[in-house]
Amino acid sequence: MNAELMSSQPRALIVEDEALIADELAERLASLGFSVIAAVDSAEEGIAIATRDRPDLVLMDIRLKGEKDGVEAAKEIRQQVDVPIVYVTAYSDRLTVEQAKRSEHDGYILKPFQARELESTVDVAMQRHALRSKRNKQ
Repeated sequence: MNAELMSSQPRALIVEDEALIADELAERLASLGFSVIAAVDSAEEGIAIATRDRPDLVLMDIRLKGEKDGVEAAKEIRQQVDVPIVYVTAYSDRLTVEQAKRSEHDGYILKPFQARELESTVDVAMQRHALRSKRNKQ
């Protein structure tokens, strides 16, 4: 693969505390043409990598290891980086959904997820982000 083609490949960050899920997400994203820059298991690591490496997409679990949860991490990342964030979570209780709604995110996928669901949610998130960025530049 030539360097120009590789540089145009979108880059993703996975913030997920279950290693098997993180591996599956990485495989699915690779099949969608993404390069996974990192898969980390805490909000703190996710924030640090997102602000330093500025990925094109963040897949964020809501319940994570460490003191902060994924919603807090998403808020902090959004303050620093203009990036689409898709929550990937096993929780659909009212409290979790309301918490996610109050944060800026571009998608919400429940575990276990299907490949087509991930693909369509990522596609919509990337399109929404591109439109939002275009409007903000005008």
